[in-house]
Amino acid sequence: MLPRASFKAEGVVKVAILSDKWKITLILRFVMLLRFPVRFRLTSEKQLARLLREATFGGEVAMYRGRLERDLNGWAAKGLLDPAIVPTLLADYDQRESAFSLGRVLMAMAALLIGGAVVLLIAANWEAIPRVARLVGIVALIWSAYLNAAYWKSRNSPRLSEASLVAGLLFFGGGIALVGQMYHLSGDSTEAAIVWFIGAVLTAVLFRSSAATAVCGFLAFVVAGTEWSESFALRNNLLLWLMPAMAAVVIGLVRFTGAGRTRHLAYLLMVCWVLILYGRHEAPLTALVVAAAGGVCYLLAALPASPLYRLARNAGAAPSFYSFLLLMMGLLLLHFDVEGLLEQVVLGVATLVAAIAGLFLSGRDNGAVRYLAYAAFAAETLYLSSETLGTILGTSGFFMISGLVVALVAWVVVRLERRFSARSGVAEAGR
Repeated sequence: MLPRASFKAEGVVKVAILSDKWKITLILRFVMLLRFPVRFRLTSEKQLARLLREATFGGEVAMYRGRLERDLNGWAAKGLLDPAIVPTLLADYDQRESAFSLGRVLMAMAALLIGGAVVLLIAANWEAIPRVARLVGIVALIWSAYLNAAYWKSRNSPRLSEASLVAGLLFFGGGIALVGQMYHLSGDSTEAAIVWFIGAVLTAVLFRSSAATAVCGFLAFVVAGTEWSESFALRNNLLLWLMPAMAAVVIGLVRFTGAGRTRHLAYLLMVCWVLILYGRHEAPLTALVVAAAGGVCYLLAALPASPLYRLARNAGAAPSFYSFLLLMMGLLLLHFDVEGLLEQVVLGVATLVAAIAGLFLSGRDNGAVRYLAYAAFAAETLYLSSETLGTILGTSGFFMISGLVVALVAWVVVRLERRFSARSGVAEAGR
């Protein structure tokens, strides 16, 4: 059981009888959440581990290294933080697995390039290799990559292990294509991509690998793309159930392996699924359903009274952002279906109300929602100006009105930013 620790927005961190390592970890967690002050009571190592996992894998604030360094130096200059501890905090952040590492990126790229080179080399000399040697060679390549990954994992070298897994999955995908061609197996590219996806899922589970989870996310798009490219249309409604199923699998792997950033691939897959649904049933009612579904999901993720609020907060900013994006997409699609001026004005007002609601519900804590709401508000205001005043005033008058509208939007944005900052200070003072 850890002693109680409390965080305060004015930069005072009270930590009782903790080791230096825990102090650094707690302070780093504190500064990552300082912009959105929340009071935490940490009573156990389990709770602390959960908070650190949120900070490491897609928590509420995406604190990049450069921004963190600027903030720390700024707080040190204001006397809120001891200048001597800034290098220690940055060093601790750099040692984390979540921190950007050029070596890790280059390692993954090397695995992809080497794996691709091996697959292409085999494919180029495919006919000259005996059939038995082909099959044995493919199996040997796959198993050697996985055994190499297990070896490096046992030696506590996660980067080499992850790179080996990526190479092994690439060998596995190439092996599916080559073996299918060699034995003239029945099936199409969609079925081969599904088998590849299943193999990647099993790899991610067995090795608890974040890299394999990311590969699963990309392979989900490969499956959807191959199914769509077969005839550039839906066949037997396969994608209508396959894409949500793959997204659910990827989300499950994200929670199991801790690959927080990969959840964006699952959300983007669902966004593509919604667009496919709209393309299959293109109608104003479909766009209205999309907007309504996005609005309901956003309220469930953003309203504190929602039963799913805590779960959505634990997943970071993504649930609120993508549900808000779905709402904006539905409203945008409706713009292409309405024709009358009255309908356009009503829809425009509804879009402005939705943007303002997003600002007030998530504008302070969720930068992605805030900027999307700003963009929607500005674009909708210009759209309404062009539809209602553009034909009356002419080109020069429209540009004048547009400039005034943009200035008004800028003034509103500045006021809202100040309000968010003031609300943060008042909320913390009340504690």
